[in-house]
Amino acid sequence: MSAISLIARDELRLMRRNRVAVIAFALLVLLTLAAALISWSHQRSIAETRARFQAQASEAFEAQPDRHPHRMVHYGNFIFRPLGPLAAFDPGVDAFAGNSMFLEGHRQNSANFGDVRQSSLLVRFGQLTPAFVLQVIAPLLLIFLGYGAVARERERGTLRQMLAQGVSARALILGKLLALAMVAALVGLPAMIAFLLIAGQPGALAGPMLVIAIGYAAYLALWAIITILISGLVKRGRDALLALLALWAVLVILVPRIAPDVASQTHMLPTRLETDIAIAHDLHKLGDSHNPDDPFFTAFKQRTLQQYGVTRVEDLPVNYKGLLAVEGEKLTSRLFDDYADRSFGVQRAQSRLTDGFGIVSPAISLRQLSMAAAGTDLEGHRRFLTQAEAYRYDMVQRLNRLQADAVSYANDTASDAGADQRKRISAGHWHEIPPFRFKAASAAELVKASLPGLGLLLSWLILAALALVPVARHLQKARS
Repeated sequence: MSAISLIARDELRLMRRNRVAVIAFALLVLLTLAAALISWSHQRSIAETRARFQAQASEAFEAQPDRHPHRMVHYGNFIFRPLGPLAAFDPGVDAFAGNSMFLEGHRQNSANFGDVRQSSLLVRFGQLTPAFVLQVIAPLLLIFLGYGAVARERERGTLRQMLAQGVSARALILGKLLALAMVAALVGLPAMIAFLLIAGQPGALAGPMLVIAIGYAAYLALWAIITILISGLVKRGRDALLALLALWAVLVILVPRIAPDVASQTHMLPTRLETDIAIAHDLHKLGDSHNPDDPFFTAFKQRTLQQYGVTRVEDLPVNYKGLLAVEGEKLTSRLFDDYADRSFGVQRAQSRLTDGFGIVSPAISLRQLSMAAAGTDLEGHRRFLTQAEAYRYDMVQRLNRLQADAVSYANDTASDAGADQRKRISAGHWHEIPPFRFKAASAAELVKASLPGLGLLLSWLILAALALVPVARHLQKARS
C-alpha cells in the first residue's frame, strides 16, 4: 500500500474515533437527505397547486356568458409559472420573483405572489434545499473535520518524524486531502439521491443535471483543498480553525450578501411608482383614441378610410371601434415592451456584476451555475414573463379583432334599450382562445447559461490545487 493510501486511511481512522465529528457528519448527511426529500415534496405540491389554479382560471374564463369582446379584454385571465424538475434541487429566484400573472388589455402586469411575500422573513436567509445545504453547511463540516489534518502533525512533533522516515510532504498532503475528499464525496451522496428522484420526473434533462453534479463536486473538492491548504500553512490547529471559519464567513456568507447590494447601487433600477408615472406620461403622448382632434388617431382614421375606399366610418365593412382597439393595443404593448426591456437590461447588468463577484467567492460561482442549469435564474424568470406577454398580446388582439369583425359599428355605438344584447357575441368564441403553454429552455440553453459559473469554479479549483505545491515545499523544509 502506498504512503498516500496509508496516510488517508490513518486520517479516516482518526475521524472515526472523534465522536463529535462522526455525529456532525451523520447529522449533515441526514440534513441533506431531509432537504432533498422536503424540497422535492414541496416542489411537487407547488406544481400541483399551480396546475390546479391554472385549470380553474381557464375554466372560469371559458365559462363566461355571451359578452361584448371588449368586456372580456378587461375580464382578463390568470396564468401561473410552471416549475421544472430541477427547481426541487435549487428553486433559485422563484420564491422572490412571483409565480402568477393577471393578463388584461391595456396593461402589462408584473408577476405576483412570491413565497417570500407570503412567508416569514426567515425565508430570506435561505430555504432548506439540497443546494443550500451543500453551498453553505457542507463546507463547515469539512472545515471542522480537516482543520487539524496537517497542523496537528506539527503540534505533536510527528511531522519531522514522518519526513525523516522518508515520507514526502507531497505524499502527506495528498493523503490528508484524499481522506477529506472521501468525506466530501459522502456528504454529497444524499444530493445524488435527490437527482435520482428528479431524474424520473417528466422534463428532467440529463445535460443540466450533469453540470450541476460536476459543479457541486468541484465546490466540495475546492473546500477540501482549502482546508488542507490552510492547515498546512499554520503551525497550530486552533489557528487553522479560526482562519478557515473567517474565510468561510467571508466567502460563503458576507460576499454573497454584499454583492447584490453593490450591484443594486451601481445599476439603479427605477421604482415601480417611477415606472408607472413614466409610462402614463408616454401613454398620454401616444394619443387619445377618444379625442376626435387627436393628430395620431385622426391620421389613422384617414388611412383606414382610404384603405377601404369609403368616406365615413359607418360605411366600413368592419367595426371601426374594434380597429381602434387593435391599433391602441399595438401602441401600448410596444411601449410596455420597451420599458420591460429597459428594466431587464438594468437587472441583467446587476446580475452580471453580482456573478462577477464569483472571482472573489466560489459560492457565488456555484450559485450562478446551479440556478442557470436548473432554469431558476433571472433569465428563466424573464423567459416566463416574455412568453406571458406574448400570450397576453395575442389573447387581447384576438378579442379586439372579434369586436371589429363580429360586432357591427351601428350596434357598438347604439344606446337604445336592446343595444346591450346586440353587442354581445357567442361565448363559444372564448373557447377558441388557446390556453397558455410555457415553453421551457432546452438542455443546450441551460448548459450554455451555466458554463460561465462552471468555468469560474473550475478556475478556483485549479488555483487552489496549484497552491498546494509551495505548501508542500514549505513543509518539506521542516525536516531540516
